[in-house]
Amino acid sequence: MPAVKHLYLGGYGPAVVRIDEALQPQARVPFPRASFLALHPTLPVLYAIGENDEGVVAAFDRDGLTPIGERSSGGSAACHLAVHPSGGVLAVANYGDGTASLHLLDERGHFTGEPILLPHTGNGPVSDRQQNPHAHQAVFDDDVLHVSDLGTDEIRRYSLSGEPLGFVRLAPGLGPRHFAFDGTHWHVAGELDNSVTSYDASWRPVARADASATPGSFPSHLEARDGLVYVANRGPDTISVLRAGSLEKVAEVSCGGAWPRHFALADDRLLVANQNSGEVVGFILKDGVPQPDGLVIAMESPACVLPA
Repeated sequence: MPAVKHLYLGGYGPAVVRIDEALQPQARVPFPRASFLALHPTLPVLYAIGENDEGVVAAFDRDGLTPIGERSSGGSAACHLAVHPSGGVLAVANYGDGTASLHLLDERGHFTGEPILLPHTGNGPVSDRQQNPHAHQAVFDDDVLHVSDLGTDEIRRYSLSGEPLGFVRLAPGLGPRHFAFDGTHWHVAGELDNSVTSYDASWRPVARADASATPGSFPSHLEARDGLVYVANRGPDTISVLRAGSLEKVAEVSCGGAWPRHFALADDRLLVANQNSGEVVGFILKDGVPQPDGLVIAMESPACVLPA
C-alpha cells in the first residue's frame, strides 16, 4: 500500500487496532464501539469516540495505543469527531440526543478545561428517524465548526468558542449525514432520501442526484477529491462516483462486502469499512473509479478506517 504506513481501525467490536505495512495488527487497545477515529494534526495522538448511551471520547498514543485520557462526549451515542487544524480543539457529534461538544486540547494533545456543550432542539418530517436532533458529523472549515443534523435537516454552525453562527436549512426529509467541502462546493449525503446534494460556498443548492441507482439506499460516508464526489451506499452495498458540480454519475461499483459504513481515500487507493460483513476491503483508483485490488482485512463490525 504505497505511502500508507499504518491503518487505524475502529468499529463496533471490542478494540481499536493499528495495522502495520505488512497488514498485520501491530497494536490493539480495548475500547468498545469505537465508531470513529481522528488523528492530531501535528502530535502522535489518536482520538476515538465510544458510541454508548453515555458517549465517551478518548485519547491514545498513536504508536502503541497507550491510553492517555478519557472523558464524557457530552451527549449520547457519540458517532463522529474532528480535530481543528490548529490542534487546539476537538469536536464531537452525539447522534443520540443531538448535542455537539467542543473539547480544548493542550500542547501535548491532552484534554484540558471543561467541554463546551452545544445542545439543539427540533425535528423533521420522517417520523421514525427525525423525532429529535441527531448530530451526525463535525467538520471544521477555517474557524467555523459545521455539524450536520440528520434529525432537523440542518447544518449547524458555531465558532471555536461555541457561539452559534446560524443554521443552514436543507430540504425536509433529506436527513444530512456526512458532508464535505472541496474548496468550491459543499456536498451532502442525504441518508433518508438516497441523495447527494451540492451547494455553493454560501450554501445555495446547485445540483442534486440519487446517491445510488437502487431505491431505498442509505448513503453513509461522503468525500470529495480531484473533481469527484465519492459516496458509500448501504443496502445496495456500493460506492458511487459522481462528477463534482453536475453530480453526473461516473460509476457505481460493489463495495466488496455488506453495509459500507465508512471509507478512506489514500493516494491512489480507496479503503472501505464494511460493517456487516466484517472486513476492510481495498480498491485501486483507475481514472477515479475504484477497482478491487485484493486487499481484505478481517475485523469485527468495522466502522472507521483511518490511514496514516
